[in-house]
Parts: sequence; structure tokens; C-alpha cells
Amino acid sequence: MRSPRLVVGITGASGAAYGVRLLQRARDLDLETHLVVTPSGVLSAHHELGLDRAALEALADHHHAPGDVGACVASGSFDTAAMVVAPCSMKTLAAIAHGFGDNLLTRAADVTLKERRRLILLVRETPFNLAHLRNMTAVTEMGGIVFPPLPAFYNKPASIDEMVDDTVERVLQLAGVRDAAPRAWQGLRK
Repeated sequence: MRSPRLVVGITGASGAAYGVRLLQRARDLDLETHLVVTPSGVLSAHHELGLDRAALEALADHHHAPGDVGACVASGSFDTAAMVVAPCSMKTLAAIAHGFGDNLLTRAADVTLKERRRLILLVRETPFNLAHLRNMTAVTEMGGIVFPPLPAFYNKPASIDEMVDDTVERVLQLAGVRDAAPRAWQGLRK
């Protein structure tokens, strides 16, 4: 049986750890990953995690250059389970919201939406201005999922790594990954 395919985009917003951990966890779950990292995404990953493009690409099964709009993930005939942009800059959100597929990442997101597959955007910017909110609404109306990576403190995370892991497991669950393992709320204990 073929492993499910997951497209992962990493853009120039803060939060490269989400994309990196998503790729690591996808490998643990035997998902086939296709990575697209924007130049700004590489800058953020280098600044936040000390990783260069080669190190990021080594985490994925397949990697595609942002300018390669002829790559397999640019076509609806290439079957994927979902696409996650982690983190998703406001520039990328705007491009997706308005169907501006000027690079492979935004084209792959457009394809994901047109094929009615799951698109999950870990948007990173605060506070939101009206343009951000309208773009999030547009993506949601098209079937995408806007998922700001906000930590769940009820799990009492002891580290940033735990907060990132909790978010990644929830994202994988939303992407339809059967073996995702988010920590569920157990209710108040008296």
C-alpha cells in the first residue's frame, strides 16, 4: 500500500520549527513528503534554527524549488492527502486567498483547494489587520483551514518543543493522518 503524500510549505514567517517538526513527524509516520521552501523560509529557518536549505530539504522525501511551477505538486492529477504551510506568512496567505499562484508553493496550495483537498495554513502574524482577516476568511470560504499555531496551555507544556509537538499532532490529525497523536482534553479533574 502506498504511503499518503503530504505537501509541506515553509515560508518566511517566524515559526520554522513547526515545518521542521512536521517533516520529522511525517517521516516517523511513514508519510511521503514533498517540500517547497521559499527563500524567506530558508532565511527564517537559518535565523531561528541554524538550518540551511540543504538541511531542510534533507528532512523531506522530495523537495521542489519554489520557481519550479512544473513540478508534480503543481498538478491536481498528482494525488496528495493534504498540504500544510508551516509557517505561513501573510504574503503567502494573501497570494493563496486571491489565487495568485506565482510560485510553486502558492500554485500547489491553489491546486489543493481546487481539488477539494485539505489545505492547512499555520498563519504567523499578530496583531491581525483587516486585510489579514479578510484573507483568512477568503481561504476558509474556499475550504482551507486557517490554523494559527497557538499553544494549548491546559496540557501544561514544559518546553517550547512540547508546544510545537502538540500543534504538529493536531495539524496532522486535521490533515487526516490516522496515526496522529494529539493530546486530548480530558476535562476538569476535581
